[in-house]
Amino acid sequence: MKISRENINQAFASFKGKRVLILGDVMIDAYLRGKVDRISPEAPVPVVSLFKRENMLGGAANVALNVKALGGEPVLCSVIGNDLRGDEFLKLLEQDDISSQGILLSNDRITTTKFRIIGNNFQMLRVDEEVDHDLSANDAAELLKAVTHLLKNTQIDVVVFQDYNKGVLTSGIISEVIEIAGHRNIPVVVDPKKKNFDAYKKVELFKPNLKELREGLKTEIDPSDVNSLRKGCNMFRRQSGVSSIMVTLSERGVYLNREVMGELQEVLIPAHVRHISDVSGAGDTVISVASLCVASKLGDFLMVSLANLAGGLVCEKVGVVPVDREKFYKEAMLLLVND
Repeated sequence: MKISRENINQAFASFKGKRVLILGDVMIDAYLRGKVDRISPEAPVPVVSLFKRENMLGGAANVALNVKALGGEPVLCSVIGNDLRGDEFLKLLEQDDISSQGILLSNDRITTTKFRIIGNNFQMLRVDEEVDHDLSANDAAELLKAVTHLLKNTQIDVVVFQDYNKGVLTSGIISEVIEIAGHRNIPVVVDPKKKNFDAYKKVELFKPNLKELREGLKTEIDPSDVNSLRKGCNMFRRQSGVSSIMVTLSERGVYLNREVMGELQEVLIPAHVRHISDVSGAGDTVISVASLCVASKLGDFLMVSLANLAGGLVCEKVGVVPVDREKFYKEAMLLLVND
C-alpha cells in the first residue's frame, strides 16, 4: 500500500489535541551515569565513576510523555506511594506539564523506582524498588472512582491500559473501565503483561510483544512464518473478542491481524535497520502512537507503519525516552512516503 506526504501530514495534524486516558503502573526511571575505566579490586565488576544523576517518568507515565510529545493531551491515572519517591514523581509530572489529577497516593504501597546504572553509554545494571501485589480494596475503589469521573465528565478520545504487572491494573478495574468506555463509545487499546493477559475482553486494539503472546496462548509462534503468526492471533481474537491484535516482533517489525465483516485483514511491516542502543521504553512509544492513530481513526497500514517507525527511533537512545516528534516526522517523510 502507498503512503503519501498528505497522509503523513494529516496523521501528525490529527494527533494534536487528542485526549488519551492512560491507566496503569507508573514509576520513576532513575539513571546513574558515569565512566568506566577500571575493574574493582573487591570483585570482578566494573567501577562506574558517577558524573550525573537523573530521574524521569517511566511506565505508564512514559506513555503520557510520548502522547504529549506527539501533540496529544495525556490524562494519566495510577496509584503511587505516599513517600519521598511519590513526591519526586509528582514533581516530575509538574516539570513535564502533565496533570496529576488522576494520581492517587497510597499508604499501602511504595512508588516503583527502577535504578539504571549506565557506564560509557551502556546499561550495566538495573535495580528495582517496588511492590507488585494488587491494590488494596480501598485503593482500587478510589482509583476506579477517579477514572469513572474522568470518563464521564471529560472528553476522552481513547483509553490506554499500560500494564507492567505492578498491581495497579486488577481484573475488576480492567473489566469496569472497559465496560464504561464501551458505553461511551470510547475505543480501548492495551499494552498487556502476562498476569492480566486474558482479562482484556472486546477491546479495540491489543498489543503484546511476541514473548507475551507465546506465554498468553501457551503455544509456540514462529515470527518468521506469517501462517504461524496468523494462527496464533486468530486464536487469541476468538478467545478474547478483541477487534485487532498488533504484535511487536523486535527486529522483525510489527504484525497486525484484524477481521472486518468476516474478512481477515493483515499488515506486516519489517523493522527499519538501526543502531540499537537500548530497547527500554520502545513498547511505550509503540502503544502511544497506536492509540493516537486509533483516536484519529487512521487506517491499519498507516498506523502500523508509524508505530513501527517510532518504536525503532527510541531504541537509538540509551534509557527510556519519549519519541522526538520532529525527528519522527522527518523520518516518516523519508522512509514511509512512496507516492
